[in-house]
Amino acid sequence: MPSSPESEPHAVDRPDPEPGEAPDNDLAGELAKAEDRHRRALADLDNYRKRSGRDADRRVQEARAAVVRDWLEALDSVERALRTAEPESALFQGLRAVLDQMDAILAREGVERIGKIGDRFDPRRHQAVGMHATSDVPDQSIVDVARSGFALGDQVIRPAEVIVARRPAAEAG
Repeated sequence: MPSSPESEPHAVDRPDPEPGEAPDNDLAGELAKAEDRHRRALADLDNYRKRSGRDADRRVQEARAAVVRDWLEALDSVERALRTAEPESALFQGLRAVLDQMDAILAREGVERIGKIGDRFDPRRHQAVGMHATSDVPDQSIVDVARSGFALGDQVIRPAEVIVARRPAAEAG
């Protein structure tokens, strides 16, 4: 029984090429263009995902920093109250316990105090609010902390306000 063209497995209906047109080259070119567009679309999607992830991380960090800054206002109030209370009083002991608890909460969240007495002055982490002429400690050392500073990882949330040692004028020359 003779087979019909429809039943032939390798018979494919292709439109006749236009005059002056190479059918295989045209299809291969279109396929290459489509594959290139596909690769570019995938790369754009991947870049979008990465950028969105970075933006989300940045927004989370900004929100955490804002909450920490608000929390620091309450911590400053407790520290000011501690400076006015008698060290042997029950008030002092209670405020000290609250301050220790606040410090522990901040530490759990990755927040650290910056600007300790004896540290070298660093303008990226400290704000000098005064100078103290002395030869007892190295030049540019912190001799007193007026207000604690805080950092969340590498980000300074609030610089420490510090008093910095300077060599006396007679020795500086």
